[in-house]
Amino acid sequence: MKHIMTFIKKEPVFCAACLLMLASAFFVVPSKAYFGYIDYKVLALLFCLMAVVAGLKEMGVFDRIASALSRRVTTVRGLTLLLSLVCFFVSMVITNDVALITFVPLTVLMLKGQKESHVIKAVVLETIAANLGSCLTPIGNPQNLFLYGFGEYEVVQFIWDMTPVAAVSLVAVVCLSLITSGEKLKVSGQTAEAIDEAQGRLIGPEEVNVKPTLPKGKLVMYILLFVVCLLEVFHVLHYLIVLGIVLVALLIFDRKILLKVDYMLLATFIAFFVFIGNLGQIESVRSMLEELLAGREILVGIVASQAFSNVPAAMLLAEFSTDIKGLLWGVNMGGLGTLIASMASLISYKIYANREEAKCGKYMGWFSLYNFGLLALFVVLVLFFGWK
Repeated sequence: MKHIMTFIKKEPVFCAACLLMLASAFFVVPSKAYFGYIDYKVLALLFCLMAVVAGLKEMGVFDRIASALSRRVTTVRGLTLLLSLVCFFVSMVITNDVALITFVPLTVLMLKGQKESHVIKAVVLETIAANLGSCLTPIGNPQNLFLYGFGEYEVVQFIWDMTPVAAVSLVAVVCLSLITSGEKLKVSGQTAEAIDEAQGRLIGPEEVNVKPTLPKGKLVMYILLFVVCLLEVFHVLHYLIVLGIVLVALLIFDRKILLKVDYMLLATFIAFFVFIGNLGQIESVRSMLEELLAGREILVGIVASQAFSNVPAAMLLAEFSTDIKGLLWGVNMGGLGTLIASMASLISYKIYANREEAKCGKYMGWFSLYNFGLLALFVVLVLFFGWK
């Protein structure tokens, strides 16, 4: 029983998805039709992107970038602004959760010796920056990848549709970063080794593996594999070809990376695909959700994200929406707000809380103030200024 409870605490979204899938099976008898609910293209591309990013991270590419950038600032404000901007832009490519796993530990290290409120504000702002910056691209976060495929988007159109949200978000992140403390950093100029060692203490040694020198051959391979993934995003290569190339390359040259992929996320997607597919077969439920969403995709997406996170919200609502752009806005804005609105926010909180100096209550206070404040700004723009 103890092991079961531990697993539920570790994978709450997956467990909830499985329960919903099983519950829906009482209304729609399991059959071969279940396999037709699953979007294999999304799963394949998500797997490939996670594998490639895991390979680059395992080599310490992102940690080295973070270490180099951090030595260019001398104040709390400068560090907060720099790393918030880095999280904002880097999350567009490596996803919001990977950006936070990489940069939050570095922030905590660099602000060692400062007031705890400075640490909290910096981590909260980086979390907001990663969640909002990732909205601009199809590969920035899982909900975007799903809706990009579901809405049969072209890359340019997707970016164009999300630019207003990203632009307002960028201005907000910069303004909030600039009003942080201008105190001098008490700890600066850390060596890469010291930073890596401290990161290992914060997020676990298994997450940090920076080698003295980067293996150039492997680095080139992962860069090429990333380009191959992008070719699928741009509809140049079929997803099965991309999957085959990535699998063969990893099996031959770096098979241990296959163990670093988040298979629970893939399984969660499958469970939600089945659950949502079954809902679509229940006429009364379909009619109710379609009526609820009609013309209210943004607000419903925001509210649904607060209750059960923006990835499940996107997957649940897409099937019953006629305005995918509005839903994209809603679930990306909805990443603000509660701690569970975005799973990436939980990652930051876990890293912060894994410190002796952590003041979790204070963290939640600042997190809620910044997140709900920005969310209120978006809601006001939508409701009173007809922003869309």
